[in-house]
Amino acid sequence: MDAVHGLDLGQPPFDLLDDAGRARLAARVDMGYHPRGQVIIAAGAPSEHVVVLMKGQVHAFDLDGAGHEQRFADYGPGDIFGAWAVMAGRARHSYRADTDVVSFLIPAGLFRTLLSEQPAFAAWFQEGLAVKGQLADRARGSELAELMVTQVGAAQLAPAVRVPATMSIADASERLREERVDCLLVDDPAHPQPGVVTRTDLLEALTRARQPLEALVGPLASRPLVAQQTTDVLFQALVTMAERHIERIAVRDGEAIVGTLGMAEVLSHYASHSHLISLRLARARSLDEVADTARGMTRLVRSLHAQGARMPALMELVSALNSRVMARLFELLVPRELQGRMCLLVLGSEGRREQLLKTDQDNALVVDDDLDWPELDATMARFTEAMGEVGYPPCPGGVMVSTPHWRMSAAQWRARLDQWRSHYDAQAAMDLAITLDARSVAGNAALFAPLDARLQALGGDERLLHAMAAAVLQFESPISMFGQLRQDERGVDLKRSGIFPIVHGLRCLALKHGIAQRNSFARCEALVPAGGLDATLARDLAQTLAVLQRLRLDAQLATLDAGGVPDNVVQPAALRRLDRELLRDALRVVKAFQQHVRGVFHLSD
Repeated sequence: MDAVHGLDLGQPPFDLLDDAGRARLAARVDMGYHPRGQVIIAAGAPSEHVVVLMKGQVHAFDLDGAGHEQRFADYGPGDIFGAWAVMAGRARHSYRADTDVVSFLIPAGLFRTLLSEQPAFAAWFQEGLAVKGQLADRARGSELAELMVTQVGAAQLAPAVRVPATMSIADASERLREERVDCLLVDDPAHPQPGVVTRTDLLEALTRARQPLEALVGPLASRPLVAQQTTDVLFQALVTMAERHIERIAVRDGEAIVGTLGMAEVLSHYASHSHLISLRLARARSLDEVADTARGMTRLVRSLHAQGARMPALMELVSALNSRVMARLFELLVPRELQGRMCLLVLGSEGRREQLLKTDQDNALVVDDDLDWPELDATMARFTEAMGEVGYPPCPGGVMVSTPHWRMSAAQWRARLDQWRSHYDAQAAMDLAITLDARSVAGNAALFAPLDARLQALGGDERLLHAMAAAVLQFESPISMFGQLRQDERGVDLKRSGIFPIVHGLRCLALKHGIAQRNSFARCEALVPAGGLDATLARDLAQTLAVLQRLRLDAQLATLDAGGVPDNVVQPAALRRLDRELLRDALRVVKAFQQHVRGVFHLSD
């Protein structure tokens, strides 16, 4: 339904109008011609039209205090500008034709009427990234949409069968058979919450520990009880099972336990093979078996991404499985009796649970001060080598357990933290930043806990925070380079231009406000009540990070398909119009966040 040939009303945002709205628009839209050099809309002035480009190029610009033009963004065929000038009565930027331009002109009065009568259409312009991101996901097709919104309580739960800690193994086995369940909740007066004992626990007690049938189940119960709320999504339950190395969890409705949920129940809603990866890792008995299992990770990411998995959930699942890979390698290489004398940490994106495809190794080791093991160096070198064999390439900067700089005793780590407090050079700032994202994946997590507390205490050092936060402004925003402007021949580096400023800025703000979460989305949410972000900026940052991660993954998978090596670069000209719009909006949010960080940490230009 086109009033003039070339205006596609079936594309966003016009597809958000109902049939009557599109018909009114088709009847009223006009065409315009703007010669090269003409200012189509001037900053501070109202506009009589919303402009949709048909042919040509337009750039938006601002004037600084000295009257010099600062290029803000570029627009090409299919792009829309002038909506804010119509809605607010004044334009935020000036728009000048770079070439002779042909456009479609939507009358201001009609546009305001459509906004007032069509909520979805209005949301596109008023809510920005959040709505556009949802449309982008919908456009890609989302067979997993049900999984992403289906709540745990909607799954087929097994009954929560509770037994006393004084019940015998024989009676507990009979109870499992009678109730047709795979686990029992064990009540013990010595514990405020029940524990759980599974069919496997009972079998191992009889066959491996050689306990009699009359032995009590109380000592066999696992604690604390791992549970999800009925209002949590099924995908989160899947992540929890993968990360905790378990196949069944309890389900709570508030404080009440209403049932248990196993992998089989989740799989009734979920058709991917992530559970097979998790189970195969648990059963792997050699490095070759781990490597063979890990090869399925990229296929899993590709499948879930193609089916519309949301970025935060997808990253969390992949990180949980990656952690299983690393933990299994650690268990295969380090003697069982020594595993409790050290703690394996993952850093960077893996520590934040924001990993997708396999990237450089970023890991570290905390060793018990009293451990004297001559084979430590060789074993950690073998661990790094095994990680490479599994598909995780070595870190060019040497951030790996095979490097003495990242493999130290607890006392040496304490000394390192004290050094970071007094030295603010670039290397120290980089080391501290990556360590702030550390989390334990294998060995004895208690070795890292006191070091983590000392890390968080660094947030009280204003000079250190200032030195760290300066890196947020290290790379110039490409928003003024979008399209054919100052991007290099490779395109736009999403990590350098968008992902890093967000991730590192949130990391610095979290440290300043005493927020212990590692994940960027969790940090973003926690910073709002802490006073570190306002709710609108926090919402836009979370959506921006998801958009940038999704665009990067799209490009990386396409590069793999072409036989290349994935990187962080996208070519804006190759993106769909909706994705170009999303990228432009996302980079604007990044630029606004950089200004926020500049103000909070008193950074100079």
